[in-house]
Amino acid sequence: MREIEKIFRAIRCAEEDKVTLATYMLQERADVWWASLLRTRFEDGAIDVAWDEFVRLIRAKFVPEHVQDRMEQEFLSLAQGSMTVLEYEARFSKLSKYAPHIMADERRKTKKFVMGLKPSLRTRLVAFDHRTLDEALSAACRQEGEMEKYLEEKKASQKRPAATFQRQDKKKTVYQTPQRSVAVGSSQVPSVRSPGVKKECPHCGKTHGGT
Repeated sequence: MREIEKIFRAIRCAEEDKVTLATYMLQERADVWWASLLRTRFEDGAIDVAWDEFVRLIRAKFVPEHVQDRMEQEFLSLAQGSMTVLEYEARFSKLSKYAPHIMADERRKTKKFVMGLKPSLRTRLVAFDHRTLDEALSAACRQEGEMEKYLEEKKASQKRPAATFQRQDKKKTVYQTPQRSVAVGSSQVPSVRSPGVKKECPHCGKTHGGT
């Protein structure tokens, strides 16, 4: 059904033509089932059924009820989490078909989408009270882009002072290095004592070594 709906969107199929075109594309079990349904439910051969009802009949026949219930619960508890806005919207759209009671109301659908966004995005969008899902999606993508730009600029500004400090520290090290090498060098060079000058002792008249 998802592929069929994609085709309908691409060709901009009118609502009243969807069932006729969709049944033409049914194959194997689905085709046999629909032919049987036509004989029992639409005895006069007229396909008087809305698209939403047709989709419901298809799911009721080929998607087990417990699977439908599980997917509906997943949709109701769906939250953006670590997904991007577009990834969240894609998951939202995929699961939304299992909650037709919400998707039939544009305001409820939009509110469900907004409330599932990250808190940082949700608080910004709630104040604007968007009335359609397209409006909310556009605003969420815009806010996400602005937040990413802000975080990138903040990260870059935090790196600059650290780099400056490192450059200053290197300059200080280079300047002090000759002083340390001189000190180390002087401590390693043994001192050489100059030979003592022999002087005549005033007491005995002899000469002694040293001072």
